[in-house]
Order: sequence, then C-alpha cells, then structure tokens
Amino acid sequence: MRNKPVWVIKIGSSLLTDLRTGLNSAAIKDWVRQIKYLIDQKVMPVVVSSGALSAGMATLNWDSRPQRLHQKQAAAAVGQVKLVEVYENLFNAHHLHTALILLTETDFADRVRYLNSRSTLKTLLELGVIPVINENDTIVNDEIRLGDNDTLAALVCNLLEADKLVLLTDQQGLYTDNPTLNPQATLITSAKAGEKKLLGFAGSEGELGSGGMITKVTAAEKAARSGTQTVICDGMTEDVLIRLWLGQAIGTTLEPSGEPVAARKRWLANRLKVTGQLTLDDGAVRSLTTRGTSLLPVGVLQAKGDFNRGDLVVCLNGDGLEVARGLVNYNCENTQKIIRQPSYKIGSILGFEDEPELIHRDNMVLTQE
Repeated sequence: MRNKPVWVIKIGSSLLTDLRTGLNSAAIKDWVRQIKYLIDQKVMPVVVSSGALSAGMATLNWDSRPQRLHQKQAAAAVGQVKLVEVYENLFNAHHLHTALILLTETDFADRVRYLNSRSTLKTLLELGVIPVINENDTIVNDEIRLGDNDTLAALVCNLLEADKLVLLTDQQGLYTDNPTLNPQATLITSAKAGEKKLLGFAGSEGELGSGGMITKVTAAEKAARSGTQTVICDGMTEDVLIRLWLGQAIGTTLEPSGEPVAARKRWLANRLKVTGQLTLDDGAVRSLTTRGTSLLPVGVLQAKGDFNRGDLVVCLNGDGLEVARGLVNYNCENTQKIIRQPSYKIGSILGFEDEPELIHRDNMVLTQE
C-alpha cells in the first residue's frame, strides 16, 4: 500500500448540493471521472463527502437548515441514502466499487475502534474499493460529534498516513482577507500548516456546510501530524484533481512543518474529549518540550476536572496555553493529593503507587512545540 500515494479528497456541501435541486449529480460525475484518472495513475483515493443533511433537506422540501437535533438527524438519514446511491452508480460506470463508512468521534477516541477503522480502510484500498466517508449524523449528538467533515478528513489522513488532503470548496483558497469585501485581498498560494497567522485570515461558516476556512486551516494542522500536505481549492476548477496530480499550483497549499508524529501519538493528539487539565510549572514545561520527559507530580501546580485513571487530560503552562496532552495515571482526587510532591512520596500519601509518573512520555504528545 505504501508504494501508492493515498489522497483524501473532501467535497463540501456547498459544492455537492443545492436547496432547490438537491445533489449536483453532474458535478459529482465529473469528480468521479477525475478520481478514476487518479486511480489509473496508481493513486489510492478516499472520498470524504458532505451533503447528506442538505440532500435530505431538498428531498423533504425544507428551505432552511433545521435547528432541532432530531430533525437534523432525520434529514441526514434521508439524504445519506441519496448520496451513496449517486456515488455507487457513478463509480460503477467506471467498473469501480464503493464502500460507505460512517464514523463518529468515538471511533477515533477509542483505541480499539481506531485501529479497527484503520484496518478496514486499508483493506478496502488494497481491494481497489473507494471508501466514501461521512460522519454518522443520524446518531451523533453534540457530545460525540466531530462537527465538520474537514476535521473528519484530517483524522482520516492520520489513520492512513495519507500523502495529500484535498479540501474542495467553493472558494479559490485561503485569502489574506475576505475577497468579497476587500478587493485588495490576495490568495495565499503556500504556507506552513499550523502557522498562527492563518487563523486570522479565515472566515465564518457557510450556510449549508458546518465548516468555513477556519476548519480547513485547523484540519491542515491536524493532517500535518502524519506528514500530509493539504490543498484548499475551488472544486469547480476544470480538472482540478488531475491538475493537482500533474503538479500545477492551484489554490492554497499548506505543507507540514515538522517530522510526522508516531501513530499512537497522533491518536492521542486527535482525541477530542478532554476530561481535565493540569497546570505545570516552568521547569516541567521545559522538561516536556525540550527533553521529552514524562510528567512527574512535583511539576504540577494545579489539577482540575473530573478524570479517572487512563483519561485524557491537557497540560497547560502558566499562561494557560496547552503544551501537551496525555493519559493520566491517577484520578483527579488522588492527583490533587500528590501534586508538588516527589514521586517517592506517592505511596506514603495515597497508600499505594500505580506509577511514579503522572503521565508517562509514551502516553503523551506535545501540542505546542
């Protein structure tokens, strides 16, 4: 599999659907044609497709986005059938098969489900089947939803160690300002994923989609953890995928800025549900960020939250900025008892000792270099 480049191609709702006509089958047909070209060039494509909710809205003749959760879920259930039917029929015309994969935040947070998802996706690619991925909007609630398919696509890149993430949108790319309001705004053709200034250039959410440029910029940063290059570009550009394969500069390219992060640490970094926080002293911050050490209780100033052993917590510096996150070895109550204390005192304070570290370095990932 690693002899072939893996591309994750995310197609946004604004491109796929219209409130009046539903799915844009003609546009999908053209992207399918381009994906077939990529396959002929030995690319292994994964499609992350929005559009279920808005396709369902069109089918149900709803002219505005529903606000109640059960209405959104019902519309997504109706639209998902329409969406997968279109993909299946269009890929079948090229003698290709598709597989529908519906994921939630839990599939990325739970280690076993994470590895199962990875194995399934890799098997499908090796079989020459095109995975079509969407968030399982019919069952998720606000507590377990990823929220947008840009984030979902980035996490899929981490799963597969993808070479390229293509975010097809209705904009040319990322601009220095809103080009509609500011004619002096210029297109950012290339930058490093994770540059803080990029967030200042991003705009707000779209009407049909749940993500705007902000989610695309943050998705590029997440994808970069696995060494993935991200391209944000206009999906309606003629032969956009083919031209990207040929090396033409289109839209905004965001390059990974560092070495790829190990698979287990990517999993830790991408877990979205945090149950507590630890505030560290300056010495502990330096040890974590410059020496790659484990976190000891003596370097922790404060513990907050309602976490248990094995839960994910964030580590903050004195200014309240996140520097790392990891799986904690003691629950919150016991952590509060042993902070500021040397490790050899843990047993006498608690009456037992699970580990000398509060978070072992193998169970920690730096989030701010």
